[in-house]
Amino acid sequence: MFELEHLLDESVVLDNPRDAVLRLIKKANPGIFVHSIVNGSHDVPFFVSRFREALFHYSALFNMLETNIDREDPTRLMFEKDLFGREIMNIVACEGCERVERPQTYKQWQLQNMRIGFRLLPLDQRVIDRLKKRLRQDAHDTNFMLEVDGGWVLQGWKGRILHASSCWVPA
Repeated sequence: MFELEHLLDESVVLDNPRDAVLRLIKKANPGIFVHSIVNGSHDVPFFVSRFREALFHYSALFNMLETNIDREDPTRLMFEKDLFGREIMNIVACEGCERVERPQTYKQWQLQNMRIGFRLLPLDQRVIDRLKKRLRQDAHDTNFMLEVDGGWVLQGWKGRILHASSCWVPA
């Protein structure tokens, strides 16, 4: 899950590896392709824009952890240091091929998937309603969000979309 964001894109190489992987998935002709992504726009070549977008994205993640998990929790510390810390360092300190964190927005992925020849499947509203009900029942905080845009399920914190999932079939 979320591994396509680590592939180089057309800003680094001419033959876009993301397109190549999507073409392979399409060629395999799956009954359904579930695409879950980290939603972010910090895959830009300009440092200031990349830094600003990463700041907004990771601020939401750290705020979510601060609100919901005790500061001394070892799992929280692992997420902050080993996962988010490594990602932030890569986004801010690395350029070109050395930068491996390359998330795009769900709208960018939608265009890319459609260009390759996938068709977005509609969501079952009953499933979405059940998910929202479950979130209201189980969430410790009302700042968690679950919304729908087209065929995408958007998950986030305080209005910031952090992850998105959708289902596709070869057209």
